[in-house]
Amino acid sequence: MNTLPEGYHRAYVEGNDTIAIFNLREVYIFPPVKFRNKREEAKYWKLVRDVKKTLPYAKMVYETLIETYEYIETLPTEKERQEHLKRMEKELFAQYKPELKKMTLSQGKLLIKLIDRECNQTSYHLVKAFLGSFRAGFWNLFAGMFGASLKTEYDPKGKDALTERIVVLVESGAL
Repeated sequence: MNTLPEGYHRAYVEGNDTIAIFNLREVYIFPPVKFRNKREEAKYWKLVRDVKKTLPYAKMVYETLIETYEYIETLPTEKERQEHLKRMEKELFAQYKPELKKMTLSQGKLLIKLIDRECNQTSYHLVKAFLGSFRAGFWNLFAGMFGASLKTEYDPKGKDALTERIVVLVESGAL
């Protein structure tokens, strides 16, 4: 995008009129949420809290995924690629394990769904692509011990519609 000197704005002239052009951010308008009872309202606000906590991690996973994939493509041999992936895995575990251990089970399940939302692939497929099917199976089995699955898909128009609404509002700064 071309930047203009400070104090100037884009415009065009039509006849004798000068019409200014401004870019406005998108505005999302949703109908107000109607709760049947206090328990349902508390559940909604808990989901808002959980989305605010887990969404940055899902976005970080996406950025790391892109960055890692681009770097791996520059490595000449498969051995170097595998060494880099093992090094990345260790670094990521060291950096994020303490924070992820503080998450609740519902936040962990939400994170799995939000990773699918951001990356357009389930966590299982991401782990399988980078670390192999054996390790992906191990991590899925480990998640299964806690009632989660790395194969969980995000359904923004179905069962995850409320989550999608909250994500959009959080991303736009409205919540």
